[in-house]
Amino acid sequence: MTRYGLVVHPARDVSEPRERLEAWAQRNDVEVVALGERLEGHGELPLGEAEDCTLVVAIGGDGTILGGARLAAAAPSCPPVLGLAFGSLGILAGVGVADADSALDRFAAGDWSALPVDGLRVTDEEGATAVALNDVAVVRKGAGQVKASVHVDGELYVRTAGDGVVVSTALGSSAYGMAAGGPILTPGTRALCVTPLAMHGGSAPPLVVGAGAALRIEITRSFSGRRVELDGQTTEIAGHLLDLRLEPEHVQVVSFADAEGVLSGLRRRGIITDSPRVVAHDVRVAGE
Repeated sequence: MTRYGLVVHPARDVSEPRERLEAWAQRNDVEVVALGERLEGHGELPLGEAEDCTLVVAIGGDGTILGGARLAAAAPSCPPVLGLAFGSLGILAGVGVADADSALDRFAAGDWSALPVDGLRVTDEEGATAVALNDVAVVRKGAGQVKASVHVDGELYVRTAGDGVVVSTALGSSAYGMAAGGPILTPGTRALCVTPLAMHGGSAPPLVVGAGAALRIEITRSFSGRRVELDGQTTEIAGHLLDLRLEPEHVQVVSFADAEGVLSGLRRRGIITDSPRVVAHDVRVAGE
C-alpha cells in the first residue's frame, strides 16, 4: 500500500485539514502515518518513518514544511515534500488546505514537478556537522559583539565586529538574509549569500558566492559568547572555525505548473512593496 507521512504545526489545531487528508487517503487506498515527534495534531495516526513514505505532507507554514523537509532529507529514499499552508501562503507552503484534495489528486496522477532545494552544510573544527535549508547564522549570545573573519576559497573577504553573520541559500535569501539587507536569490540560483549583521563600522556589502565555493567563518573567542543557528534553531555546533558548502538538491518539494512565483508571493504578502511615489502616481492617474 502507498504510504504518506504527515508533519504538522506543533501548536495550531490542524484537525480539519488532517481529517481532510485522511478522508482523501481512505478513498485512494493510501495509508497515512505521523512523522517526527508525536503531536496533538497527529490525532490517532500511527507513527511511521519518512523512508517508508512515497510523500511527506506538511500542514502549517514554511517552518513546519522545513521540518518536514529535514525529515525527508534524512531518509535514504528522500521522498518529496508537499506543503499545505494552514494560514497565509508562503515560499514553501504554496498550496492552501482548501485546495488539498486537488493537490493530492495531481500528485497521485503524476501532474507535478520536483522543485530541488539546496542545503547548506556547516562543519566545525571538531567535526560536528549539520545541514540548513534556509540559512546558517552566527549571532551574539549576550552583551558585546561577535568578531569573525569571512574567507572565500581561502581569500579573506572581511573581518567584522557586530551582531554576527548570516549565510543564506536561495531559499533562505528572502528570510533572515533579506531582513538584514541582503539580496534575494531567485529559485534555481545555485549560490550562497553572506550578509554581516549590524556591522560596527567598516564596509562589507552582502556577498554572493558561487555554488562550488568553500566558505569559512573564523570566530574570535570572546567572553560574551555566540551561538550558531540553523534555520532559526540553536544547534550544538560550538566550534570557532566553521566551514560551509552548498549541497545541491538536498531535498525536493512538490511544485505545480500553475504555482505562484516567489516574487509574486513576496509582493502579495507585502514583503516587497513599491515605492510610495510610484503608488501615489498610480492613484493620481486612476483619479483623472
